[in-house]
Amino acid sequence: KQWYQRRVRGVADCLTCDVMSKSSADKKPRKPEQQLLKEKLHRKSKVTTALRKIRERRKFLITKNLITKRAAAYREEYRRQQKKEISAYREAKKNGNFYVPAEPKMAFVIRIRGINGIHPKPRKIMQLFRLRQINNGMFVKLNKATLNMLRIIDPYVSWGYPSLKTVRQLIYKRGFCRFEGSRLALTNELIESKLGKYGILCVEDLIHE
Repeated sequence: KQWYQRRVRGVADCLTCDVMSKSSADKKPRKPEQQLLKEKLHRKSKVTTALRKIRERRKFLITKNLITKRAAAYREEYRRQQKKEISAYREAKKNGNFYVPAEPKMAFVIRIRGINGIHPKPRKIMQLFRLRQINNGMFVKLNKATLNMLRIIDPYVSWGYPSLKTVRQLIYKRGFCRFEGSRLALTNELIESKLGKYGILCVEDLIHE
């Protein structure tokens, strides 16, 4: 009987030691609260960044589709206008008349002279037209007031009526804008950020205007 009791007591002690060793092995050291907070914020920022990228990509694709449709519509509109002009010219020539095209609504002005010996009045007009340096150019909407100003500064500038091809080349090759104090080349993103509230989203919208 004593032998049996000693054997049972030894088995119980072994089981207790095994349980304690397993519990101590399974129990891991706890991380500091600051590290847990950092990991949580990192996981949250990763999810937020991924969602933001998805939204930006979706917006980019929608804008790209809209820009493509607008460019196709503008191209068709320019083609119709050109065909209309040619048909009117041929019809007038066929009937023995003359076709007079509509007066241009816009001119391109470029400065060709410096500031030495310029009267204050033409100097002020060139400042209004933002022609502050030689070879600066600007599109000007033609009306009675701007035509009178162009006559005053005519010795210091060169101006004419640009075609659609000229306007497109000027804007694509030499178009710049001011953004946060920097002079940057025109891009669709800059145009949308500056003129998006007016419905102008891309370079083709700017050329059409």
